[in-house]
Amino acid sequence: MDYDAMIMDEGETLGPSVKIHQADSMHVAFEISNVDLAMSNALRRVIMAEVPTIAIDLVEVEENTSVLADEFIAHRLGLIPLNATDIDSLLYTRDCDCEQYCEHCSVKLTLHAKCTGDEVMKVYARDLIPDPGRPNQYVGSPVITDPDGNGPIIAKLRKDQEIKLVCIAKKGIAKEHAKWMATTAVGFEYDPHNKLRHLDLWYEEDPKKEWPLSEYAAYEDPPQEGEPFDYDAVPNRFYMRVETAGGMPPDVIVQEGVKVLQQKLAGLIHELSEGEGGAGDANGGYPTGPQSPEYSGGDVWQDAGYTTPYGGGNPSSWGGAGGTTPYGTTPYGNPGQSGWS
Repeated sequence: MDYDAMIMDEGETLGPSVKIHQADSMHVAFEISNVDLAMSNALRRVIMAEVPTIAIDLVEVEENTSVLADEFIAHRLGLIPLNATDIDSLLYTRDCDCEQYCEHCSVKLTLHAKCTGDEVMKVYARDLIPDPGRPNQYVGSPVITDPDGNGPIIAKLRKDQEIKLVCIAKKGIAKEHAKWMATTAVGFEYDPHNKLRHLDLWYEEDPKKEWPLSEYAAYEDPPQEGEPFDYDAVPNRFYMRVETAGGMPPDVIVQEGVKVLQQKLAGLIHELSEGEGGAGDANGGYPTGPQSPEYSGGDVWQDAGYTTPYGGGNPSSWGGAGGTTPYGTTPYGNPGQSGWS
C-alpha cells in the first residue's frame, strides 16, 4: 500500500512519501522517502521514547506471604503490558488536580490469590481485575496474547501462601521509565547496498559472503561495476520496522509518534516566533505555518506541575532558594553568606 504525498504534473514527488511493505497485529514495516536522515531518525526516537502508554506505577500491598519480596512483585507488575486504547482519555498525574491519583488520571487493578491445595498455584496477569470506573472498557486491561489466555506469570504460591494487593496504573512515556515503552524494538536502516559508504564493512576474505544483504536490498538497485562515487549523495530512503509491546497496534504507535513530533515542532516554532513578533502580533504570537491541533505548549519535562522525588518547580527538600542544607548554609546560599568559614 502506498500513502504518497502530492504528485506534481511532471511526476516529481512533493513532500514525504510512505510505503508500507508489511503489516500485522504485532509488526509494521514501511519505507519513508523524500525526507532527510535527521527527520526520519527523529521519528524513530519519538516512537521509542515519547509515545504515551499506561503501566502499573504504584502497588499497595495488603498481604504477601509468598517467597517473593514486595518490591520484587511490584517490579514484575510494572513490566506487564497494559492495553493503551484511547490513552488520551487519561490525564498525566502531574496535570491532574488530585493529590496522588484518581479515576481521571489512573486505572485501579486488584489482585487477590491464595493457594489452598497441595499443588503449586501460578498467579498470572489474567488474575488482575481492572476497576469498572476506568474511562473505557479497554484501557488498563492486561495484554494477553498466549493461546492459553493466561498472560505473563507474576508469582507462584504454595499451600497457605497468599497475595493481596491493589495496583495503580498511570499514564507515562518511556523517557520516564522503560515500562511505558510502547515498542519492544524499532528497526531502522538506509542504504542497504552501502553505496554511500557510511559503513566500513570489515572482512577477512570476501565481504559479499561475510556481510549478507538485508531484506531491504531488494527494494533498491545494486551498485554497478565501476560506478563513480558521488561525494554529494545523501540518503533519502529509510526503512523502519516497528514491533509493538501489545498495548496498542503498531500502526497506531507510528501515528502517535507523528502526532508527538508535530507537537514538539509546533512548540519550537511557537518559542521562536515569540522572540520575533511576541504576543502583540495579529496571530497572537503563533506562526502562520501548520501546527498540531492538539498542541498545548510546553514539554513533559518542563511542565510546572511535574514533580520528582527531589521536588519540582517548588523549592526542594534541601532548602530551595535559601540555600540551606542539613549541614548548614552552603556557599550557594544567601548573598554574602557561606558555610565555609
